[in-house]
Amino acid sequence: MKYPNPAASLVAQESVLEHEQRREPRRPAEGPVVIRFGEPAQQIYGHLVDVSNRGFRFAHDCATLETGQTVEFSHPEAAGKAKVVWNRIAESGVESGLLILN
Repeated sequence: MKYPNPAASLVAQESVLEHEQRREPRRPAEGPVVIRFGEPAQQIYGHLVDVSNRGFRFAHDCATLETGQTVEFSHPEAAGKAKVVWNRIAESGVESGLLILN
């Protein structure tokens, strides 16, 4: 499984941050992420990139995860339900930002 380079993502994120209004600061994080959704149940395995108090970003290789979708998740810092807020598809893989719901 190929994941985007978190360091490269942070550089891209810094240029975007000038134009975005984040509600909470993010901090780098790492570890495995498991996302469960759909009927029949599907699982996505990925790698944690960063976290905030109310959400997280992870890298993975599943292009079928949809914005607005509610999923169950677990990673080293939290577990529960979350909403997919955005997806970014690149040659190196997919990154998704999720808002924690519980």
